[in-house]
Amino acid sequence: DGAPPPTPVQIPVHRNSRRANQARRDPPPPLADPLIDFNLDAGYARAYEVKAGQYIQILDVQGRQCSDFQAFCTQTLDAGRESLIDATATRSMNGALYPEPGLTAKYFSADQMPLVEVIQDSVDRHDTFGVACTRRSYEDKGYFGHRNCSDNLQAAAAPYPAITQRRAWPAINLFFNTKLNNGHQIASDDPWSRPGDYVLMRALRDLVCFSTSCPDDLSPTNAWNPTDIQVRVYGQNSDFKRAKGHRMTASSPMNLTKQTGFHEGFARHTRNFIAYNGYWLASDFAGLGALTEYRACREKLVLMDLSPLRKYDITGPDATDLVQYCVTRDARRLAIGQIAYTAMCYENGGMIDDGTLFRLGDNHYRWVGGNDISGLWFGEQAEQLGLNVWCRSSTDQLHNVAVQGPLSRDMLRPLIWTPPQQPTLDELRCFRFAIGRLGGYDGIPLMVSRTGYTGELGYEIFCHPDDAMTLFDALWQEGEKYAITPLGLQALDMLRIEAGLAFGGMEFDNQTDPFEAGIGFTVALQNNNDDFIGREALQKRKATPQRRLVGLEIDGNQVPETGDCVHIGRAQVGTITSPTHSPHCKRVIALARIDEPYGKIGTQVEVGRLDGEQKRLPARIVDFPFYDPKKERVRA
Repeated sequence: DGAPPPTPVQIPVHRNSRRANQARRDPPPPLADPLIDFNLDAGYARAYEVKAGQYIQILDVQGRQCSDFQAFCTQTLDAGRESLIDATATRSMNGALYPEPGLTAKYFSADQMPLVEVIQDSVDRHDTFGVACTRRSYEDKGYFGHRNCSDNLQAAAAPYPAITQRRAWPAINLFFNTKLNNGHQIASDDPWSRPGDYVLMRALRDLVCFSTSCPDDLSPTNAWNPTDIQVRVYGQNSDFKRAKGHRMTASSPMNLTKQTGFHEGFARHTRNFIAYNGYWLASDFAGLGALTEYRACREKLVLMDLSPLRKYDITGPDATDLVQYCVTRDARRLAIGQIAYTAMCYENGGMIDDGTLFRLGDNHYRWVGGNDISGLWFGEQAEQLGLNVWCRSSTDQLHNVAVQGPLSRDMLRPLIWTPPQQPTLDELRCFRFAIGRLGGYDGIPLMVSRTGYTGELGYEIFCHPDDAMTLFDALWQEGEKYAITPLGLQALDMLRIEAGLAFGGMEFDNQTDPFEAGIGFTVALQNNNDDFIGREALQKRKATPQRRLVGLEIDGNQVPETGDCVHIGRAQVGTITSPTHSPHCKRVIALARIDEPYGKIGTQVEVGRLDGEQKRLPARIVDFPFYDPKKERVRA
């Protein structure tokens, strides 16, 4: 009980259908016992009253259906005036297009009164640009008398005389997918929501709420086919954790954001968690800040949660053949207990992921990467090749923390016990691992690797989630002797950019090969006896390189953004991938992908801001890594 299975187990539970023998889906079961539970057919709206502290769930039953939501403060309505959700004020207060679970979760009125906050959101993509659809919007298309959400909302508001008559109702358009196109016009497409997706909000005041099921059948707003919306209200005593929807792939089932096994320990030091790969990770730590965390890693000792990294175990008689075929490094050269940093590519040489490959035995490997696609790729290739091998996710069985900094070995030495057939912590070399126990023979089982993502001496420690807090407490207690500091994602970004370490979605994607990502050393082209996916394409790409990853030093104190253009004169010659203000260099630096003819050290370039022309930041191409280029500290 409580332990995730080694392979997926699905147990579908179906309620008795209210619409037997019909194709339409029924709403999923309630999250708790609802106080209010009603269904809105397409083209209708309804008002309902909610007390402060109660929860409101707006649920897209069939999928891809827009639902307008509005809430008025009951107290101000009783006083004869309005205080309602204002999209513009909400965007300004949050600094984001729409609220989401976390620190920027609230919807505000125009007078900056918080009315509701988002607790769970399985979609993570909504619209706050416009108003509810209006009668005129249909009339202008030639559809006179078409049902519309603004008229429906006004009719539902009839019992509340303090609510102003409106031809166009301001509303939060849940599940509505809009964007600004290249012509700076608002355009819409099919909504992002899938069947059963929902938004769960908590009322911060007594409210009169309004919900609609939009009738628009003339555009992609509701995928051209309006369907129903379910609204449920739950009591104040309901226990709902903050979470966002996460899918391994676009077609995978939705899972809500989870807490890692170490979450409780890090939550003692911060409330600023952000969703990352389906888990909550600390962005920074209250009372410290990213710069303090950064300096602690460079000078002393830090502890960071890396549990969201994806772990996949590859086992069986053909495990070596599969791994050899899927990664760009020569896996056969790995000794048991050794780790290789490598890449995984498609046939065209574009990268799927980078990661570390652990060899646990003759026929046992563990892949630790950044996304689930790489793990699924192993399984797909095994099936296509007919190999006798098993590929299974172990992400939920292995949570891990990084202990990084020049004092990391001294701190860990008394905590890591290994049996005689395993190396001790002092014997553990770079890119090696050992399986041992915490403290002694009877301690919790763990695996420690001499790896990291900071450019410092460091280790990663893996354990079962059930043992995570025992490990955290032991590490923190021992670490206090060395002034241990927690590390968040903001500080990690500064550390890894200075160390010249690639990150998926920035330095590489499926259009980028390992050479362009600055990790060409992971590609083993010299062994002519072995084939791996993308080998032929990578040989051609290496022979005729088009782009390369370079370092930039940028004049001034303005940090550009990922994706900003790099120019020589009018011509764009590159793109910024990862920028930061470097405490080590005492200036703004960046990693950038540059067209091959312009990638020489010392080349003067300009980073374009605004439209790339009106504002230019002078910069020059420099060697990288910016910090410890010979990796002497890592190998210390």
